[in-house]
Amino acid sequence: MVSTVRGAVISDVTGTTRLAGQAEEDPVMAAAAVGMSDLSDEILLNILRHVPVCDLLTNVAPVCQRLQTLCCDKSLLAHVCLSEEYTMDDQTVRHTLRQLSNHVQSLSLNGVYWLSSGAVDSVGRCKAVTHLDVSGWRLTALRLSRLLASLPLLRSLAFDVQPGFDAGKLAGEAVDRLSCLAELRQTLLTPSYGVVPCCAKLRKLMLQFDISDVTREGIGVSCHLMVGQSSVPHYEQLEEFSARLAPGEYYKMPRGDSFLFPLPYVFKGSVNQTLLLLYLAVFSVHIPERLRVFLVSVPGPNPAHWSAAPSLAQSLGLRGDLEALQLPRSWLDPSSLKQALEGNSPKHLSFSRCPALWPQVFQSLLEGGVRDASRLLSLNLSGINHVPYSECRGADDQLLPSNMSRLASSCVNLRHLNLMHTHYHHEHASTLPPPAPHLCASLAQLQHLRSLTLTACALSDGVQSHHSAAQNSSPLLLRGLKKLPRVGFQNYKVGSDVGNQGDTTSGISQLAAGCLSLETLELIGPGFVSALPRLEPCTRASMEPRGMCAWARGVGDAHLAALGGMTRLRRLTLAGLPGVLRGTGLAHLVTQCKDLQVLSLANIGTLKIMNYNAALLEALRHCSQLRELRLEQPYLNANSSFFDALSCCCSLQRFCLISRNGSFEAAAAELFMGRCSRVVMCHMFTGGTLVACRNLQKTLLDRFLPERPGLSAVIYPIQHEDLPSVIRDIPLTLLDSTTLFQSHVAQPPRLSPW
Repeated sequence: MVSTVRGAVISDVTGTTRLAGQAEEDPVMAAAAVGMSDLSDEILLNILRHVPVCDLLTNVAPVCQRLQTLCCDKSLLAHVCLSEEYTMDDQTVRHTLRQLSNHVQSLSLNGVYWLSSGAVDSVGRCKAVTHLDVSGWRLTALRLSRLLASLPLLRSLAFDVQPGFDAGKLAGEAVDRLSCLAELRQTLLTPSYGVVPCCAKLRKLMLQFDISDVTREGIGVSCHLMVGQSSVPHYEQLEEFSARLAPGEYYKMPRGDSFLFPLPYVFKGSVNQTLLLLYLAVFSVHIPERLRVFLVSVPGPNPAHWSAAPSLAQSLGLRGDLEALQLPRSWLDPSSLKQALEGNSPKHLSFSRCPALWPQVFQSLLEGGVRDASRLLSLNLSGINHVPYSECRGADDQLLPSNMSRLASSCVNLRHLNLMHTHYHHEHASTLPPPAPHLCASLAQLQHLRSLTLTACALSDGVQSHHSAAQNSSPLLLRGLKKLPRVGFQNYKVGSDVGNQGDTTSGISQLAAGCLSLETLELIGPGFVSALPRLEPCTRASMEPRGMCAWARGVGDAHLAALGGMTRLRRLTLAGLPGVLRGTGLAHLVTQCKDLQVLSLANIGTLKIMNYNAALLEALRHCSQLRELRLEQPYLNANSSFFDALSCCCSLQRFCLISRNGSFEAAAAELFMGRCSRVVMCHMFTGGTLVACRNLQKTLLDRFLPERPGLSAVIYPIQHEDLPSVIRDIPLTLLDSTTLFQSHVAQPPRLSPW
């Protein structure tokens, strides 16, 4: 048997390995050759961990007896995730689960949206499973009963509560199994308690609310649940409670807004918030004694009020074992927050969009308000010092490098930090006595930092800021009657030394030199709002008009080139950067960050034309490791040149394009999908006609779906009135990860039961 690995190494039946093109009779190389048979079991197991389970059992195990034994090792089969095995069909899943039946203990089929509901019955063969995630599958009460009856050891369950689910139809044996669960995650797609009333021994409860206020037929959704002894959830032994609500509130946008989307549109919000309060009603009466994690995420500027929040905060502060805390902006005041944090050593804190709390947050973290700040691993301060734009904004409304330096000294093990929608203007900071260092220099002290979200103005050194600020404060500009002049735009000359760009990129250089473990970076302009509905529009009330921060406009191509010094980056988001002129720095960046796997670019440069198209195409030709790409630009045309460059991304799996005034070439898109055989998600929302979009979508599905069972192809006009319904039909796992713009840094721990 002869095999080739990337055309570089060839192994023959004797187990020896030689370089491609190497003469077989070379005695020196033959003596030094190493075959698979010479590798230890430990090394082989480390290699096999990177092989998908389906391939492991189907293609690798039959090769020889030794590999068959290793492929059945407990370390490979005890914990199995099939969520991204997009080439699996129903038959492959059944065959794989049959082989796993005696080995697997935790099994995740989360988001395997393309399989039929009948395939879930095969999970019942895995009798040893203790942790099971079947989120994204449609389970009736009858099917769930059969599944639970076949898994006697189950202690953790994740599933979706779909419309029509009736817990009253669960079999008695299923109810008994649920009473033994310690962990439960429910994604609620209809108003319901789900199976929570049956779970009397829960230690961890995770809820995701994704209920529309209206049905597809336009009928309002009611949230009246029967409240009685048999239906009220019990949290006696609860230790962790997490709830995440899908956005948001109805927001009517003026017709002249540059981010207009089809109206009418109903956002999710009131039903989700009402149902959340019903789940929280028990906390108003009794707070579990062991509660140490309480995470509630409610997007939008006006979360529903919960009167029991202060008493909850006081109770959490008394126990001294708080690990994670997140509450909506209106649920806590500074005194309640002080009580909650005092004497605790939390690992995760989120105060997103809570400007009233930010003095108390820094006081608690910097002045001994927590017992041990070094235990903090994740901190979300997104929008914590945000104030509406005014002509009198001063240094008091911005992050201070001295505070961030002290934060870095106290929270030495911080790994995830989110500073989105905040402000930092280095010119203001440098005028303070004594002169303060750059904010990035303070952040560079966080040597363990792995993910960071920064506002764009934090990278600017205040170049021509006085002139820009004067132009910004013009009353005519605020009324939209005067255009903002192009001031402070910095270009990067290809081949030039980034270090010779003056002091404009000194902050980035310091950050790159200090945070050597940084793998995720999000750089987001303070006025950026995505053109797609559902997530960002619900927070528009707390965002600034685009371009109001002159310092953010000073971030240009030279800054993008300087980001190339962060060579370990794997995920990069750049959004709302009007100061980028030609995008030449982007091409330099991707050549330096060779391990980049996820790239998101949105509203780069001017919005009136696509001014960085040539640089984008050049950058894509160097992204051989890229697995996920999201592009959002009003005038981006997906023509043959674009798809030719995109075809160089040979590892690409997910692609999303949002271009309100852009177009596409159907033949080029089809050719791209044929070249990149790993692509399983192709979402394009453009200015194309409905007929053209439907024809391309049908062509892609008809041609590629048989060989890619998990293919999700959604091509639709972004300004069509039925767009909300189309978005609703996209699998949640793809919406949250790629299609919809959102920050992924320092968010609540993923709602996963293990």
